[in-house]
Amino acid sequence: MAFNIEDIARQVAGWIWESSRVVIFTGAGISTESGVPDFRRPGGIWDRFDPEEMTYQNFVSKPESRRVYWELYYNCWKEFAGVEPNRAHLAVAELENRYQKLSAVITQNVDGLHQEAGNSPGRVWELHGTMWQLTCLNCSSEYSWDIVLDALENGEEVENCSGCGGLLKPATVSFGQALPSTVLLQAQQLSVEADLFISIGSSLVVYPAAMLPQLAKDGGGRLVIINREPTPLDPMADLVWEVSAGEAMSEVMEQLYQMED
Repeated sequence: MAFNIEDIARQVAGWIWESSRVVIFTGAGISTESGVPDFRRPGGIWDRFDPEEMTYQNFVSKPESRRVYWELYYNCWKEFAGVEPNRAHLAVAELENRYQKLSAVITQNVDGLHQEAGNSPGRVWELHGTMWQLTCLNCSSEYSWDIVLDALENGEEVENCSGCGGLLKPATVSFGQALPSTVLLQAQQLSVEADLFISIGSSLVVYPAAMLPQLAKDGGGRLVIINREPTPLDPMADLVWEVSAGEAMSEVMEQLYQMED
């Protein structure tokens, strides 16, 4: 039996309406409409940089690897500066601010667009960190990303931490680097407690993040997967919607608005 977009959106909106602990889980697909490229797609960052070179171990041990790493982030900062939240991000923010339905946003993205859209920073759990901060690997001091921009533009070496002399690194999780344990544990707990878990724009192939929908199902919650392409977790979902994040969430919000009347 075929269902049109309005039917599917009405079903998702109905589940949101009757839920009180909604968790939104997002991947790269929610940000592509904002102009943030998916690193894994053709033409993405990993077509220009070798991901095997971008490991945490290489960063801390090889000056030449650090130079390539900083070149990658210089490119990202130049490409992403000025990027704005799109209609999917704004819809997720409305679930928190207008409907008070949102327990958390758990994201694999490092672009900060959920906070910019209006989600409370305290409700956004960034599994892979943020590209807009630097962290000292020795003393954990935090710096804004733009303090190294001039040096990179001039082809200079990035200086070490001004406090302790330790290496600075973008506050993102690199290959070979563990996810922040506090963030991961909280994300797992929120997933178990969710009565509705909506995955938006994630291929659901990167672990341990991809185990979160399973935890939600094990905890008794409904699972909705919104992604342009099939995912390995589709068989366990209560609803699978192969459409763009922006189109899906816009339609869902229209249905929620009508439920207010």
